[in-house]
Amino acid sequence: MLNIDVNTARRFILGKQGLWPGRRWQGAEGTGAAMRAMEYLQLDPLQVIARSHDIQLYGRILNYTPDMWETAAYQQRHFFDWGGWLAVRPMDELPHWRTVMHRERDGQPDYDPRIRKMGQEHAETINEMRTVLRERGTVSNRDFEMAGRTRTQSYRGRKDSSLALYYLWRTGEVMTHHRENFERVYALTETVAPPHLIGESDEAQTNRFLIEKEISFAGLSRLQRTQDAYFRGIPFSQAQQIRETLLADDRIIEVQVEGWKFMHYALSGDAEALHELLAGRIPQAWMPLKTTTTDEVVFLAPLDPVSARGRAKSLFGFDYVWEVYKPEHKRKFGYYTLPVLWGDHLVARFDSKLDRTSNTLVILGFWLEDEALGTDKPFAEALARGFARFTTFLGTERLAADAVGEPLLRQRICAP
Repeated sequence: MLNIDVNTARRFILGKQGLWPGRRWQGAEGTGAAMRAMEYLQLDPLQVIARSHDIQLYGRILNYTPDMWETAAYQQRHFFDWGGWLAVRPMDELPHWRTVMHRERDGQPDYDPRIRKMGQEHAETINEMRTVLRERGTVSNRDFEMAGRTRTQSYRGRKDSSLALYYLWRTGEVMTHHRENFERVYALTETVAPPHLIGESDEAQTNRFLIEKEISFAGLSRLQRTQDAYFRGIPFSQAQQIRETLLADDRIIEVQVEGWKFMHYALSGDAEALHELLAGRIPQAWMPLKTTTTDEVVFLAPLDPVSARGRAKSLFGFDYVWEVYKPEHKRKFGYYTLPVLWGDHLVARFDSKLDRTSNTLVILGFWLEDEALGTDKPFAEALARGFARFTTFLGTERLAADAVGEPLLRQRICAP
């Protein structure tokens, strides 16, 4: 068992996710490497200033532009998207995920029973969509007018054709060929995936893979049943037995974090990085290409795994809730508030919007955790560099920072 303090845990999780001590990937070539290191890139359709997954990649990749992940996924076919918890995964993992897809199709324990039920209730339409896909090659939900379809009340669509396509996608018969305005365009799996990957791993291999990937995604994991983990296909009814096997095989290690009640687990391959951090050193593979997060702040996406869903509190002592689905009168900060990472701490947050008429990023609110940072010159410089890179990423021409109440910070953010 390895004993570490919270500072080491925080830096390890940030570093493993590619956020600290700075960006270590660049451009289109680095996008694939970053996506692999992240394990999952959770996709979200909401676009206020940018989509959450693009903000995640901006924070990890120099010169990132929003088309780069789609190129890696839908043109190069290095990745594919799938799941009730929608995320991009490496294409070479497909045999494991096909096992999970078929577990969902068959309604196995630990898996969403609604998928099997969907297949039973819409069998005729599913067969129709199979025929349409063979004839047309690619199909989207928009190809079928509501007037010619049977209306449904499902959480996954209002047309029977939408549900049928979704079922075929969840169960592995079709994949996302590409996206148009974020909407999936489907094609038969054999026209998307390489032939040698269209098969299934055996049950034991898949289970080990799922548990190891879950641990790697978290960096440090309790292997706790959560809604997200459930939809990532974790076989929780067998998780304890699989965990013990992985410990015995030295695939994972126990990690006790000072002040944390429960035991956590890390990949054995990450033990060296943990020991380096304990010794006060940064792993060589993590060295940034240019600026560090101390030189230049990074804004975290609403769904970034290092801070979303309550994790910001345990890692950073930072209360963060994505308030986008809260009624306006119940929001404490704002509709699309982003945390600000400086060094290895979350020190502030801001809400913003895009004024597309004037191509301006408008800061609607800015809140510091420690008011003393309002007069801190190194922080002001780091914040200014962060906003400069962020506006370049967004493609905006102007930044309106009147809502930033600290004169030094406002001045530096707006300086040419």
